[in-house]
Amino acid sequence: MSNCCSYDLVEWGKPFARRARSRPDIPGKAVWVKITAAGLCHSDLHIKKGFMDLGQKGKLTFTQRGAVLPLTLGHEIAGIVEEVGSDVKTVQPGQQVVVFPWIGCGSCLACSEDRESDCTSMRIIGIHRDGGFATHVLVEDEKFVIDIDGLEAAEVAPYACSGLTVFNGLEKLGPVRSNEWLAVLGTGGLGLNGIAIAKAMGYANIIAVDIDDAKLATALEMGASLTLNSTAEDAEEQLKSLTENRLFAVLDTFGSGQTGALAVTALTKAGRYVVVGQHGGDFTLPQIWLPQKALTVRGSHVGNSPQLRRLIEMYKHGKLKPIPVEVRPLSSINEAIDDLQAGRVTGRIVLNPQDS
Repeated sequence: MSNCCSYDLVEWGKPFARRARSRPDIPGKAVWVKITAAGLCHSDLHIKKGFMDLGQKGKLTFTQRGAVLPLTLGHEIAGIVEEVGSDVKTVQPGQQVVVFPWIGCGSCLACSEDRESDCTSMRIIGIHRDGGFATHVLVEDEKFVIDIDGLEAAEVAPYACSGLTVFNGLEKLGPVRSNEWLAVLGTGGLGLNGIAIAKAMGYANIIAVDIDDAKLATALEMGASLTLNSTAEDAEEQLKSLTENRLFAVLDTFGSGQTGALAVTALTKAGRYVVVGQHGGDFTLPQIWLPQKALTVRGSHVGNSPQLRRLIEMYKHGKLKPIPVEVRPLSSINEAIDDLQAGRVTGRIVLNPQDS
């Protein structure tokens, strides 16, 4: 039985360590995938440190969420099928696939309706089970792999999280009229994908907001109409002015108290604010604004398998502009994590375990 290699989190907050392990048996419905692309997501930083910031409520640890160390992180995964279980019908060895990582419990109403992100007992690849920072990954059911034969794995892998997450958020926001505006807060991997996907969905007027001018320049390349550096003292008034007080939709890919305050202040009456970012802290607003401004404030967690399939179809038909991707060997994961933490990444770092 051949071995596989992974770079695992063995202690919260510490660097990833290389580990070897034996290939498991492949159950009847399962698929064994040789990984060729694994995106490095900002949420991997939260998982590595071991907790998320709940502001005044303290911390939510990943131990409380069911994570057990050692753990192989990584939830943006593409690769080549090497072996399938005896009951697999639609997937074949040699096929190139992207993995849907947001697996639910499989028995609740949400899961029965393919709303895996609404399941309250999720079993996420890269959090509750070993993920993509490895040479191989075991996917429990063929329905969680999607064919991408002929496509560029490093470009497609980020759609499994950054693309899917913003797509779900944008669908919750709903359309705006041709003279109304969408603001995308944050121009990291989520924000850049949010701009590209929003353009493909028909949003005509998009303003990108960030603190980094270089990333804002990339946002223009991805399809943003305007940009705003939110470090300006009058950023809220500038956002209102630039959108002619017709800011009806905000997609927050950062998710902090500061971005929340900017959003609810700049939104016009009947505006909608959807948060997908998980930087953390406390979100506050004057309670009277909810009725007086008729605001909708909503969260959105990752996305669902039918949505990922639709995204892949959009990509196949040339409707999506892929975000910038830098491919590095998996063996450089600790340096890649440091670069992401320091804000030195535009778009996505995608790790290749076969190049290590």
